Amino acid sequence: MTEPRARAARHKGQLNFEKELRGLLYAHGDDPDPLPETVRVLDEIITDFIIETCHAASRHATLNNRQKVKLEDFKFVVGKDERLLGRMTELIGIEKELKEARKGFNMDEGKVGLERGGAAKKRKRADKGGEKGEEGEDAEEEDDARDDQVIERLTSMAG
Repeated sequence: MTEPRARAARHKGQLNFEKELRGLLYAHGDDPDPLPETVRVLDEIITDFIIETCHAASRHATLNNRQKVKLEDFKFVVGKDERLLGRMTELIGIEKELKEARKGFNMDEGKVGLERGGAAKKRKRADKGGEKGEEGEDAEEEDDARDDQVIERLTSMAG
């Protein structure tokens, strides 16, 4: 943890998460217009946590003879707090699902349409004479099933 002296000069009056903190405080039962001191103190705590976590991850990467910080470094730093590690893992999984879902959108035709995991291209290749074995068909069915699950989750989140 940093010393209070270093913390006081770090922020110099700027708030990084003011809007989000006001919404968070209101969602947890505070006044719609919380005290500025409350928002400032919470902002300092959050900013210090983020900075210290990044520094610790950087130290971990350095100890492993790497110049770049990887996701595993953050997992190591956060690993002592099971709730935080679980939430981090959950958010990473959601990000991967969203990334996969975005890959399925075809923007080339001027309209948004879903390409089913490249299945249309595979079918075109198969129609042109490219034979596939049973393994290729099974993999394509698994891709389609996975795509359907992601689409189902996204539509249930949106609706």
